[in-house]
Amino acid sequence: MRVRPRGPDQVTLRRNSALPIWAQIAWRAGLVLGLLLLAVGVHWLERDGLKDGHDGYVSFIDVIYFTMISITTTGYGDIVPISDEARLFDALIVTPIRIFFVLIFIGTAYTFVFRRTWERWRMEQIQRTLCDHLVVAGFGTSGSETVDELLARGTPPQEVVVIDADQEALERAASLGCPVVNADATRDKTLQAVRIEKARALIVSAGRDDTSILITLTARHLAPKLTISVAVRNEDNELLARQAGATTVINPVSFAGLLLAGSTHGPHIADYLTDLASNHGRVRLAERAVRPEEHGKPLSKIAQGLGVRIYRDERPYGFWEPEARELMEGDVIVEILPTLQREADLD
Repeated sequence: MRVRPRGPDQVTLRRNSALPIWAQIAWRAGLVLGLLLLAVGVHWLERDGLKDGHDGYVSFIDVIYFTMISITTTGYGDIVPISDEARLFDALIVTPIRIFFVLIFIGTAYTFVFRRTWERWRMEQIQRTLCDHLVVAGFGTSGSETVDELLARGTPPQEVVVIDADQEALERAASLGCPVVNADATRDKTLQAVRIEKARALIVSAGRDDTSILITLTARHLAPKLTISVAVRNEDNELLARQAGATTVINPVSFAGLLLAGSTHGPHIADYLTDLASNHGRVRLAERAVRPEEHGKPLSKIAQGLGVRIYRDERPYGFWEPEARELMEGDVIVEILPTLQREADLD
């Protein structure tokens, strides 16, 4: 169960209905039938207040007939209320029931027919056009934080596809504007449905190391060149995740330990590391290919930002090493930049 804020000072609890579709339809039908029986019963008790223009006698069949046409239509005028009690009942009870019936019928048709048909068609259109998108497998605590950070960094929500088996989690992801899939991400057909072979990257945060590794294996089988980032909690599973095909393996427990250890060497180290990892602070880390105009220049003279590392032939070199004194074609630069908000403020 999640808590979703409704306003600055108000929160509300939400819980998905545990009733299957047939039960939801059944209780609506039962409610309609109950209101009909109520109206029939009152009309029968107050039948002296009704007048039948056909034979002057109001039978039980006439009461059922009058109730049905009063609730579903405006009536034909052959049976009419003549007493004040009957007219008040029709005005104050039957008319609201008639409106309520219309709302139930329209709501049921929309929920179980029109909306489902529309959503199915819309999702099919989205699936056909998916390309260069991000897939997030798992929308728990880490997965939801990841999506929030991606959106904060400027990634359009329609480019982030979320896979999870928890409908409650998917509702929050959908509220952010992300396409969602309620399915098992370890299965081939699920990843094929989100066009994993066309994706820019896959982020795996399933909450269990074995599930995350299985998702990685499945994705690597379907998309050999895909960038896959995986979160694992057990240090022993980091090697397994890499062997499964993960490009990057993140251990949140180890990272928390690094922050805690760094904080003992200065009160601002952990703060700066957190700043680098988030888009809500003053600085951020960025990675890009070296530009043609930067060839032959030292890392310290790049066009923007503060260069801290280069990758050449997949090997890292720090800014103090000889390799960083002359940038070459094919180098990848890791640099520190202002956050997007800070850049906007400077402009």
